[in-house]
Order: sequence, then structure tokens, then C-alpha cells
Amino acid sequence: MKFPKITATAVRSAAAVVVGNMLYALLVKFFLLPAGLVTGGTTGLALIAEQLWQIPISGFVFVFNVVMLIIGWLVLGKAFALTTVASSVLYPFFLEVCNWVFGDLVLTRDTVLCTVFFGIGIGVALGIVIRSGASTGGMDIPPLVLNKLFKIPVSVGMYAFDFVILLAQLFFRPAENVLYGIVMTLIYTTVIDKMLMLGQSRTELKIISSRSREISDAIMNQVDRGVTLLHGQGGYLGNETQLVLTVISNRELIKVEKLVHQIDPECFMVVSRVSEVRGRGFSMNKRYQ
Repeated sequence: MKFPKITATAVRSAAAVVVGNMLYALLVKFFLLPAGLVTGGTTGLALIAEQLWQIPISGFVFVFNVVMLIIGWLVLGKAFALTTVASSVLYPFFLEVCNWVFGDLVLTRDTVLCTVFFGIGIGVALGIVIRSGASTGGMDIPPLVLNKLFKIPVSVGMYAFDFVILLAQLFFRPAENVLYGIVMTLIYTTVIDKMLMLGQSRTELKIISSRSREISDAIMNQVDRGVTLLHGQGGYLGNETQLVLTVISNRELIKVEKLVHQIDPECFMVVSRVSEVRGRGFSMNKRYQ
């Protein structure tokens, strides 16, 4: 029997899904529940079910995730479902483990502290899972289904569902807690955005100079970064020129600026932040010829 080859990337992705869901469960246990905070998504629905029918949160999350997983399989396809199955099972499992291991242990009931730490922590946890290429399942699936069937934007669907779930908790939570829930949502969505760009942000330089060849040689030899020379023409005088294009790490910016200005103090330089770079020297190893 031939077993599929397990790559280092696959192992890292699997580990990221496990760690992300474990962190999510710990945050719910130590910050969301003790402060009586409200949240959206599957956990928000589980809080409603617990209040109305005394259904355990971990049990509701597991059943709901399985139902959403089946719907995702039928509507969105097998490939999508396979990326969500791990989170659909791991999150409720770790939540039940946390309840069993830590019991009634409480770190703090301060609403502000719990809102801030839960918001930041959830952003990190979900960011870890999403960066691994997996989905968190649950309430992530209905907006995707609506998008496929009715072309409703995913972001609109996600915010609409979260807003309704937050408002539904007004019936058994103070209005102040719902407001904290909105703040928490803003925090973790911001953190997720930062997590998705973590480690990928780079600096792009465009340099216009009469000494472009010297500048490009200096960048390649002294900074060890690739350079592309683009043809250009001055808009005012119509002079032929070359534009030096290079992408460097953020920490190399000051070094390159000093290097370029030593060669041509009057050069025209445009500095831009780019969110992602793929290719040799960044997502791939350098190769010298």
C-alpha cells in the first residue's frame, strides 16, 4: 500500500490549524465566558442556545459545525469541505477539554481587559488558521453559500450575520456588553488583517537617475537585491532615461537610500510599501548565475 508523501509544508499547516483552534478555545474559556461578553459567529449562536435551552456551548458548536460542513460540501464542493473539517472538529473538542482541565478557574472578570485580550487573541488565532490555508468553518460557510447562490458579497454576508447574532444577545445580556462585543469585533478583524500580512510586507523603490546603471550595480553588489531597469522618458524635456525598480526588505530601506544618494544626490526616488512579494529572494531561494 502506497502512502501519500507528507511534506514539511503540510505538517506546518496542520500544526497551525491545531494551535489556532486550541488558542481560540482557551480565549473563550478565560476571557469571553467569565466577563459575560457577547460575540458573533458560531460561538455567539452557542451563547444564545445556552441561554435559551441550556445546551452546552461545545456540544452546540460541534453539531452546528458538522451541519455547516455538510452544507459546504454540497454547495461549495469537496475541496472546500476538506479544508474546514479539521477546525469544525478541533474547536469544540478543545473547548470541552478546557472546561474539563481548568474547571472554574478565572483569570479576570474585568470587561475591558477581557474585551481587549479576547479581541487581540481571536485575531491571532483566526489569523494562524487562515494563513495555514484552512477555514474556521461554522458561520464562515453561510456567507460563502449566499455568495455562490445569490452573488451576495462575502464581506456583506459575514457582517450581516455577526450583526444579527450580536443584537439577538440583547435579550439576555446588558446593552453595554453588546457594545463591547462590537468593539471586540473591530479589534479582531483589524488583527486578522495584520496577521495575514505579517512577514510579507516589503518596500518597493523606483529610482530615476542619469546614473541608473551605477545605482543598479551598487544595489545588486552591496545589498544583494535584484534590480530591473525600465525604459523611461521625461515628460517635460523628453529625455530618454532608465528607471531602476527594486524590492527590498523594510529594514534595508535606510541602507539603500544612503547608497543611492551617495551616487546621485539629485535622483528622484519613490518609496512604496507592498503587501506581498513572490519570487526569487523572497518566497523562493536566491539563485546566482
